Amino acid sequence: MENSTITNPETPSAVKYAGFWWRFLAYLIDGVILGTVTWIIYIPLFAVFGLSLYSMSESGMDLDDNPAVLGSMILVYIFIVGISIVIQWLYFSVLESSKMQGTVGKMALRIKVTDYDGNRISFARATGRHFGKYLSSLIFLIGYIMAGFTAKKQALHDILANCYVIKE
Repeated sequence: MENSTITNPETPSAVKYAGFWWRFLAYLIDGVILGTVTWIIYIPLFAVFGLSLYSMSESGMDLDDNPAVLGSMILVYIFIVGISIVIQWLYFSVLESSKMQGTVGKMALRIKVTDYDGNRISFARATGRHFGKYLSSLIFLIGYIMAGFTAKKQALHDILANCYVIKE
């Protein structure tokens, strides 16, 4: 890990940047948490939707040729994707902009997100950082892999949001 100094004149200190593998492990921990939460939400949705499809097929409706069924399936899919996006956005943005400066996975590994001065980031910056991850994912995850090769271990979304991920 490379040591450096964060530019905040009040608290100059040696900084250890969290590299790719630390961040990846934190993301795996967060993935388990997010997966559990979203499935707790999805199970009732699938149960209700599945029961309604079952009752329609039992009543003699032909599900293959019914545009209402197809439309409702598409709406449920869009709703589920929307719920996933909102849950992930709030999880990452709220926790990374909080006084803890990191998600549960980051806290477990003692890493946190800071601005270039070593301060806590705002919710707006955390939101930009989160949605910047979509850009990091676009071309074979190169935006994430950058964290293993840049001098301050920044991924593309960190650079876009003017952030560091550091080890405590």
